[in-house]
Amino acid sequence: MTADPYDVLDEQCPTREVLSRIADKWAMLVILALEEKTLRFSALRTRVRGVTQKMLTQTLRGLEKDGLVARKVTPTVPVTVEYSLTPLGRSLSQAVSVIRRWTYDYMDEIKRARARFQKTKPVA
Repeated sequence: MTADPYDVLDEQCPTREVLSRIADKWAMLVILALEEKTLRFSALRTRVRGVTQKMLTQTLRGLEKDGLVARKVTPTVPVTVEYSLTPLGRSLSQAVSVIRRWTYDYMDEIKRARARFQKTKPVA
């Protein structure tokens, strides 16, 4: 077995930038939305409720830069732009789905922990 060429715990490791992108809330939500089907920008913004136009644009650009999302422009009037997951993005969507499932499964336990924390937290 060969040693891994990357170490995300090393501050110089290039995987940190990728981890930062894919661990972002909006990136994860966009990946989940695109897991279902190809979407136009407006449909994607509707699907990912709460995301601003600016944040969605930034998120899509970053995901496209990393090869996770494909952008297809069709020269219509007005121009049609569609977004879909690439094969690389689809492979990541499997991991994101596991995190979503974990969140659903443990949300009640997390709520109880938060309530306990709030009760024991010193008043500032």
